[in-house]
Amino acid sequence: MDAYSSDLRLRILQDCDGGMTTRVAATKYRVSESWVRRLKQRRRETGETTPRSSRPKSATKALAAHRETLRRLVAEQPDATLGELQERLPVRVDRSTICRALQELKLSFKKKSCMRRNKTEKTFASKERPGKPT
Repeated sequence: MDAYSSDLRLRILQDCDGGMTTRVAATKYRVSESWVRRLKQRRRETGETTPRSSRPKSATKALAAHRETLRRLVAEQPDATLGELQERLPVRVDRSTICRALQELKLSFKKKSCMRRNKTEKTFASKERPGKPT
């Protein structure tokens, strides 16, 4: 879903400044009351009314300079987890950023870290195993 336009935001804020309640403004413009409250709060606290970016671009840009390093790390250890790659990279980025970069580079990675195997009960003792001499 796209963010609400700046024009809509300004019309809602003008109506609220003119004395319209949050509920009436939300009903008039067919948006949620909580969104109108957050819009008013954000303007009050930061002075901003424009839509926020959906994801931080700085981390993606920071990792862009290290794509070859990421390629090399995956080539050296193809079964490395995202956490292991995160530790070895010279720049601090979130695991989801590394995952997106790997997808863009069309590189695969190990999905889970090593874990203890599940304990399952044997259905019969090793001495009673069929076909095994006793």
